[in-house]
Amino acid sequence: MEGIKHIRIDDRLIHGQVAGLWTNNLKANRIMVINDPIAADEVQKNLLRMVAPPTVRTSIIARDTAVANISNGKYHGQNVFIVVKSPEDVLYLLNNGLDIKEVNLGNISSRENTEKIKAGINVTASERAALKELLAKGVRITTIRTPSDPVVELTVSEL
Repeated sequence: MEGIKHIRIDDRLIHGQVAGLWTNNLKANRIMVINDPIAADEVQKNLLRMVAPPTVRTSIIARDTAVANISNGKYHGQNVFIVVKSPEDVLYLLNNGLDIKEVNLGNISSRENTEKIKAGINVTASERAALKELLAKGVRITTIRTPSDPVVELTVSEL
């Protein structure tokens, strides 16, 4: 996965913490949001672009487009910070050929039919299943809120 620096699950997508702390820490020159509904919504795409740092390129694309672009080496020579909305997005990317070794589980807000697994991380049954499958496939999942926080790994027993 040439050019891919970091993958973060954060249902807020691009916001202050991502735009400032994470992007600077990773020295990212591109933030890539991968999510089908967001990629199809011009209003949401424009809002996300407005909160991204002006010095960082943004790509807001569907999962299939991401798989094709990354597989074809489109981001060679870049430092791309990927942000997805849910663990299911990451599982889709992995199951469609991307060699994902590690993902950072950031914020997933409380919603109807969710259960809290850690502070700021609330999952549905299908998101829980996706996390379990990612772990079973050897993906390391960390739960680091900000880049300066200590690395904490998610374990199956927490799910």
